[in-house]
Amino acid sequence: MKKEYKPLGLYIHIPFCKSKCIYCDFYSLPHAEERMDRYTAVLCRQLAEIAPRTAAHEADTVYFGGGTPSWLGEKRLRQILKTVEKHYRVARNAEITLEANPDSAGDWKALRTLRRAGFNRISLGVQSADDTQLQTLGRPHTFAQAGEAVSAARRAKIKNVSLDLIYGLPGQTMESWQDTVEKAAALAPEHLSCYGLKVEEGTPLWTMQSGMDLPDDDLQADMYLWTVDRLAELGYQQYEISNFAKPGFESRHNLKYWTLGEYAGFGPGAHSDLGDVRYAYVRDLDAYCAGVEGQGDILSENDRIPPRERDIEYVMLGLRITRGLSRQEFEYRFRLPFAPIQEVLERFEKTGHAALYGGRWRLTPAGFLLSNQIIGQCLEALAGEKLRREEAAAKHDYRVR
Repeated sequence: MKKEYKPLGLYIHIPFCKSKCIYCDFYSLPHAEERMDRYTAVLCRQLAEIAPRTAAHEADTVYFGGGTPSWLGEKRLRQILKTVEKHYRVARNAEITLEANPDSAGDWKALRTLRRAGFNRISLGVQSADDTQLQTLGRPHTFAQAGEAVSAARRAKIKNVSLDLIYGLPGQTMESWQDTVEKAAALAPEHLSCYGLKVEEGTPLWTMQSGMDLPDDDLQADMYLWTVDRLAELGYQQYEISNFAKPGFESRHNLKYWTLGEYAGFGPGAHSDLGDVRYAYVRDLDAYCAGVEGQGDILSENDRIPPRERDIEYVMLGLRITRGLSRQEFEYRFRLPFAPIQEVLERFEKTGHAALYGGRWRLTPAGFLLSNQIIGQCLEALAGEKLRREEAAAKHDYRVR
């Protein structure tokens, strides 16, 4: 009998970038090229050390995120992936993604070398088709370079291309956003991620926002709803709040996060959820490297969460994706009644923000705009049900079901 292995996603954080965008709050380091070799060696060392813990798993996704992974260079990227393939059981059809900025992904021969090494999906941070907007954000590329990067990927025979776009940018109008979407779609990517701009505390944008002409919430909502409709017309199916794909090209790696799949992260700031333990590494390159080399602790978080206690995550993440929530699945998995959650969703069904499709509850596009509110009410209902059951148990009332 063929042995069955549990699916596993590997996330590899590459914290280097050419320059730091004004909105970015990910852990990334511009102008740190002299630290790349040490980091690559440390990363490969930790990959080898952690591998025995995944003996019961098969990696069906590998995701190089950043920062700007392509800035690390083709040789180092191949070295890291080769280490993964040497020490982990990697599925033959594994999805292996490389994030890249257009300015560092225009060499088709380098991309061909990476494709031959195993990379079969590329995610390009395009963000806008308006070069003025790109300059305002501190992006190191033009839209023309985005087109060149897509052409290079196609010439390198990479058949799965994803483009990231942002709406709600400074000075952006509905017309300029529509122009970005149309021009990006004209490049014929298999996948599009369309994110609303978030002004995060601690970023340069946070301190600059008062002087920025940022679209208000109503305009951002209009941009979002137009995008959902337009991409559907172009054959892109929405499968998560911000993600759209041609059939069969959904991001298998990101779906692990939203469906409570197991994943192991590597690098400063990387998170993992493996063997019922959720842990994260420090957001400090030097501390991370020193820790792997045996000179300190690299964990910033470490919590054991049994499967039966993931009901909150199931609801929060399940309502982010169009697959939604299953009453049967919820009750079987967590031994809790789904009825309180369903009551909330039925109320929002009447307002057009939730719907029941094929036995699963999901949010509509309009509902995604209110997702925080709807999810919050669902979690309040779930917490109320848990409290009721705890109080009944304390009174030895076994009639509670």
